[in-house]
Amino acid sequence: MIHLKAGQNTALSAGIVRFTAQTAGTVELGALVVDENLRVRDEHDHVCASRPAAPGVTFAGGAVDIALAQVRSDANAVLLYVTAGHVLGDVTATLAENGSPTAEFVVAPTAGESALICLEVYRRGGGWKLRALGQGYDGGAAQLLPAHGVPAPATPRATAPTETVERPATTAAPGVPLEVDHGLQRMWMIFEDAARSAAALLSARDYAANRLDQELSEAVSNPATRNTPAADAARAAAQRRHDELVGVADGNHRRDSDQLGREIAEADAVMPAALASWLAPAWTTKAVRSDGIRLGELYALDRGALRVPYCVPVPLNRPLWVDTESSAAASRVVGALVARLVAALPDKPTRVDLIDLSGGLRGLAAPLTPLLAGPVIADHADIPARLGELAHAAELADIAYNSGQAVPPAEHRILVAADFPHGYQAADVVRLGQLMVRGDLIGLSLVIVGSGGVDFGDGPLSLLSQSCRHLPTVPGTPLFDPWTGNAWELDLDMLPAEPELQARYLRM
Repeated sequence: MIHLKAGQNTALSAGIVRFTAQTAGTVELGALVVDENLRVRDEHDHVCASRPAAPGVTFAGGAVDIALAQVRSDANAVLLYVTAGHVLGDVTATLAENGSPTAEFVVAPTAGESALICLEVYRRGGGWKLRALGQGYDGGAAQLLPAHGVPAPATPRATAPTETVERPATTAAPGVPLEVDHGLQRMWMIFEDAARSAAALLSARDYAANRLDQELSEAVSNPATRNTPAADAARAAAQRRHDELVGVADGNHRRDSDQLGREIAEADAVMPAALASWLAPAWTTKAVRSDGIRLGELYALDRGALRVPYCVPVPLNRPLWVDTESSAAASRVVGALVARLVAALPDKPTRVDLIDLSGGLRGLAAPLTPLLAGPVIADHADIPARLGELAHAAELADIAYNSGQAVPPAEHRILVAADFPHGYQAADVVRLGQLMVRGDLIGLSLVIVGSGGVDFGDGPLSLLSQSCRHLPTVPGTPLFDPWTGNAWELDLDMLPAEPELQARYLRM
């Protein structure tokens, strides 16, 4: 059985799959048959205890069964969810194929969620695949269902004890996309398609080059004929076959890239600001909550002009580490990260803790002043107190969580630790490690700025470095996609330098 992590996917080969979930307390399972926009066509696409069947999807005995061939042909995916009348603890979602468990995904909610979309069964290339999602909703079914287009009843209905009652939800304002909770998923699906197209191109190029080498060697292997017209013709034919094969592969890749480019442009026009480019309309409209932030664009010069947005989940599942020897040189990169983190959670007040020992982020501190949780820390002696305050709050939240009394964080805290690890004591590193593990319980996003390409040996510093998502600022530093392992360059987004634009993007 495969153990999936959030965002990972695997192919399905069976005709019938079954979704089950285990957790402490009572939960209700359900399914949503959705189109490409991740919304149902009507209430008949919602399968649950009180509405136990749709074409190809049935609810029975505490499980959801999907007969893949019978799912309506114009559906894009089936979202599998759980809801509860209480804050959810860890949820273990399992998918079985023809009665045999195939994949397991453990979701650990930390923000007071009472509903979770655990898994997505979706069409891909004529077949079906499974993706681990873990998208939480602290508003429960009343938030999850309307977000995916399930009509809310005018009044609550009398239901069996196992049914989740749907409640009316506020309709989104005109011009604001109703579905924003899966913007990150859309971006990663585009990235996956780009990665697989690139892998096909590189594979074809390698095959063509190897075959050309073999055929050229054969053409000159006989000394008696290597300088004859026949050998020249054989070499020309080999080169022609090579060029034709590469030409077809290049054409297919250009076609794929053009299509993905159009999808990126279409998505950018409807994405929430945190996932959108700086020129997208979302930055000039009312802020909308996002499930991720955009870090920059991935590209490869030897594979054409396609640039794919590189996005990660929010709340951050791993701290971000901006690899740089100069905080000043990375100031606008840090500003972009902070702006997007602020934009991702507009419904919560944001407070920023800024450690800036060298003064390299001085230009960023000014526009951030309204958001600062306290004075900018410029002296290493002041670091322990600030980290201690945050670590203590996270420890109390952890105790509450383990005792079943967790509540969603009331605010969003962003900690920017610059000039790391110079000037930081061993105890500071330990505290940062604690915040990495427990910080999400107080709504903390951790951004480290400093030397990342150093061998830290063993110990807390090394563990912290290995647990972070490193963002290279030096050109030529490759990142490798998780599907094919091919290299990409990352061009990190930078906050515009103009003060009026900074104020807009920081939502002042």
